[in-house]
Amino acid sequence: MGPAYGGAREPGSAWNTGGMRRRHLLALAPAAALAACTAQEPADGPDTDGPSDAGGGDGGTDGTSSPTEPSTAATTEPPTAAELLLEELSPRELAGQLVLVGIPAGSEIPAAALEEHHAGGIFLLQVWESADAVDRTVAAARDRSRDDLPPLIAVDQEGGQVRMLRGEAARRTPSAEELGAQGPGAVTEAYTSIGEDLAARGIQVALSPVADVVDPDLGDANEPVGAVDRGFGTEPGPVGECVVAATEALAAQGVAATLKHFPGLGRVEQNTDFSAEGIEDDVTGPEDPFLDSFRDGIDAGAPLVMMSSAVYPRLEPEVPAMFSAAAIQDLLRDGLGFSGLVVSDDIGAAEAVAAVPVPERATRLLEAGGDVVLTADASLTGELVDAIEEFASRGEEQAQRVRESAGRMLALKEQLGLLGD
Repeated sequence: MGPAYGGAREPGSAWNTGGMRRRHLLALAPAAALAACTAQEPADGPDTDGPSDAGGGDGGTDGTSSPTEPSTAATTEPPTAAELLLEELSPRELAGQLVLVGIPAGSEIPAAALEEHHAGGIFLLQVWESADAVDRTVAAARDRSRDDLPPLIAVDQEGGQVRMLRGEAARRTPSAEELGAQGPGAVTEAYTSIGEDLAARGIQVALSPVADVVDPDLGDANEPVGAVDRGFGTEPGPVGECVVAATEALAAQGVAATLKHFPGLGRVEQNTDFSAEGIEDDVTGPEDPFLDSFRDGIDAGAPLVMMSSAVYPRLEPEVPAMFSAAAIQDLLRDGLGFSGLVVSDDIGAAEAVAAVPVPERATRLLEAGGDVVLTADASLTGELVDAIEEFASRGEEQAQRVRESAGRMLALKEQLGLLGD
């Protein structure tokens, strides 16, 4: 998110969390089907083929069979913990996994968010300076979730002005602008520090790095990125190198990186958290070089991408990117090859989507090929989960769409060591 999520300016920071053809997405294969397709072998070795009905066997006249070649029947890997869990979740639990709930500093997690609505996880809002307070919140999130379905815990930790964890909760790191000027080595050092601090607090996802390339003609007039020093630079190549360094440094500490805000907020003037005007980028298109930094981060293995809530007419006129199949399915997934978790920028308090009915903020993201909505307003959790559950009940296509996204969320949790032994 950008500077509205908790206040990107000192002392608080705000999170700017942050046509073409539309394709149906395939759901993950059910675990039961995987199990049924797996060839079984007896304890003492592989089965051998018996006589063929077509007379091709080597059976003797005494009714016995000669050994033949081992079976070449197709086999598959056993189902993963995520695939098995996907088969067990109720419709409500599947829907809940597609919502992440913002928890402001000094507040408690609403019990219903996890216990009744089964939210997929939480993200920390505003400024947390007490390590104990962070630890209590993380522990509470786990206690209120199913034992076998732990919550994903995320935080916006970029460095500079955008740091939700401060004081004893995390060390200070320079802004992206400072790091970009120093180069990838400095980025690796800073993001190693960020990864270490998050891992120590039980936080698995960094809502960073910012992969946006700032338009040099805008500079500080670019409210969401340039004005608060959140961008690594103004040239796609060097920015991409820094994004790769950040992504790999976080991964080395067991923390997942989130590239944001696709397809880029570097050319818009206003902050989407505070304004529904001045958030149109009429330059960025499918072949734009400003996309290269996102491509570099994806190639480096970033597991999450956060969508922008700005509008890109060259992709899909009048439609925020987070609701655009042209931006998510055609460009991000098909064009850049991203198969991980696509999350929204804040849909709870951001001015850019204030005119969109709350239920549609979830279902439009899903229809466009996205996976998870982030809400800085925890009171919307039930309404969002209701909307996703109702969406899945409309038909098989919608049910498969929800299952696919829930499968991606569970796969990420498994990748991060949250599922299984």
